[in-house]
Amino acid sequence: MNKKDAEQAAPLLQRSLDVLVAVVPAQGRNGSDLRRACGALTANAEALIQSDMVGPPLASCFDLARACGATDAQLAVVRTKTLAETPTLLGAILIKNAIVRLCLSTEGAVIAGLSFVSRQDIDALQTEINAVFAIVEETAADDMDQSAYQALVALHAAIIYYLVQTERALPRLVRFIFYKSMPTLVTAMRLYSDARRADELRDENKVVHPAFMRPTGVGLSQ
Repeated sequence: MNKKDAEQAAPLLQRSLDVLVAVVPAQGRNGSDLRRACGALTANAEALIQSDMVGPPLASCFDLARACGATDAQLAVVRTKTLAETPTLLGAILIKNAIVRLCLSTEGAVIAGLSFVSRQDIDALQTEINAVFAIVEETAADDMDQSAYQALVALHAAIIYYLVQTERALPRLVRFIFYKSMPTLVTAMRLYSDARRADELRDENKVVHPAFMRPTGVGLSQ
C-alpha cells in the first residue's frame, strides 16, 4: 500500500482499536493481552499497513477481544463506529472494510455460543444482522470483490440458520390481555397456575419492575 493511503488508514485503524479496548471488558490476563496487542498495533499501524502486514495482528486483536468475553452488542459498537468513517483513499477504505468484516465474523462466533430464552430477542437480533449484512454485502458486490462477497453471504446464512434453529426449539408465543396491571407473580399464576414462571414473563416482556407488569404482553404457549 502506498504511503498516502497508509497515512489515512492508520488513524482510522487506531480509532477503531480505541473503541474496541473501551467497550470490551479487559480484566485479567486476557485483558492485558488485548490492551498490549491493540497498543502495539496502534503504535506500528502505519508501517504495518504500508507493508501489507496488518491483517494477522488485527485479526489477533479480535480473537483476544472474544477471549475477554466480548458480547455481540459490544462488537456492534465497534462495527457501527467504523462504518461511520468516511475514508477517501483506497487503502483506507480497504482497512475500514476489513475491520467491519472482522467485527461480523467475531460477532458470528459470539452468537454461536449464546443461549436464548426469548423469541423476541432472537427476532430483534435477526433484524439487526440482516440490516448490517445488507450493507456490507452490497459494498463487496459494488467493489467486485467476489471472494469477500461469497464469504459474507456464507457467514450471513450461517448466523441466520443458527438463530432460526434456536428459535424453533423455543415454545411458541401467545398474546394475553388482562383488565389491569398486575405483579408478574400474579400474572404467572393466572396464565400458568405456576408463580415460578414469573421471571420468564418478566424476561420475555422486558418488565422494568416485577410489581408492575403491563396488562398486555406475550407468554410462552407451554
